[in-house]
Amino acid sequence: MARQPRRNAANKLERWELSLIKRMIASTRLNDQDILAYFTRPTRSINHARISEIRGGRRHRTVGTASEAQLEAFLTAWPQIDPSTGLHLRGDELLVKAREAMLHAVQGFNNPRAHFKSETFIVVAVIAFTYLLHWHYRRTGVDIRHKRMRDGVEEVLKTRHGADKNWELEACLDHPGCPLDAPTIVNLRFLVAIRHEIEHQMTTRIDDAISAKLQACCLNFNRAIKEIAGPQHGLDRDLGLALQFSGIERDQRDVMLADTDMPAHVQAAHVAFEDALTDEMIADPRYSYRVAYIEQSVNSRGKADQVVEFIRSGTEKGDRLRLLLKEIERPKMKPGQIVELIRSEGFPRFTMHSHTTLWKAEDAKAPGRGYGTTLADGSWYWYPSWVDHVRDHVRANHQLYE
Repeated sequence: MARQPRRNAANKLERWELSLIKRMIASTRLNDQDILAYFTRPTRSINHARISEIRGGRRHRTVGTASEAQLEAFLTAWPQIDPSTGLHLRGDELLVKAREAMLHAVQGFNNPRAHFKSETFIVVAVIAFTYLLHWHYRRTGVDIRHKRMRDGVEEVLKTRHGADKNWELEACLDHPGCPLDAPTIVNLRFLVAIRHEIEHQMTTRIDDAISAKLQACCLNFNRAIKEIAGPQHGLDRDLGLALQFSGIERDQRDVMLADTDMPAHVQAAHVAFEDALTDEMIADPRYSYRVAYIEQSVNSRGKADQVVEFIRSGTEKGDRLRLLLKEIERPKMKPGQIVELIRSEGFPRFTMHSHTTLWKAEDAKAPGRGYGTTLADGSWYWYPSWVDHVRDHVRANHQLYE
């Protein structure tokens, strides 16, 4: 025997709608099907039997009847449907505002005159995900109110002004029915951890350091809202690629890579969070999305105006690109090689002790400095930027090393 489909918990009328239906029944000549048309929308389907039950007094007898003025206001504003998504501006308010919040977050970050980019993005994006999950949980019958037991009785916690206290984003992520995948959840937990730091004191220069996490958050939200609410609610039609006025010159790139004057408390939160993650999670694009922009000339008319070309791995072009990127990876040197190089350049008194004293004095191995990295063998290797820094040091103090 075929299994009957389970009734969607979201397909139910709200109390304010029930009162309006009662007024329609009492004051108009509309039949049940006509009345139903006012309360059915793409995100919610109502069975016509619900209207018949109200008319016959079999259900919702305790709900009051709306006034004539309330019905007139409803009909004047109807249908209150967003034409691009089919969302009802009142019934789907959480979903409407979730989309709008993420759009504001991205637009604010892309504003060329803004100096408060990452901080604003994180705060507003957290609201966007919170509203999206609230909308989902309410549709699936999950009670999102904070509760506690007092004298053996469960009570709903209230805000200072008496409203129900609903879950914050962390509580939404903790629920076993959370519809988000693991990397998306980890990405959001990272942003929440950074938000906890930036909401207590001003931060500076964190945009470059966490931009890959913000990009992943954008893509995650677009994917999540389409999976949860439907593909018509995605944001990819509203926002595309952010344009810039100029390319990145080589010297600009070096400055961006070397200049990591990120606040210590934000850097500490960043490092502490990622120390607990696996290498697979850190590399997952849903946690941190990184893109390499490569300037290219094309001889195909069809691609002449294509600003960005996405190349899939496993294709001939993708394999060639991966090989190219591997070949131009920054060279790395061990401490002994640096000492030998500097000595060969005319500074024979520069020793391993000199090198160790220098990097410790400047805390050159600190996360974010960009001077070197630890490889799979557990050894520290230095980038050319550190070698140049050592050269500058010995030349400025040549009397010590010649």
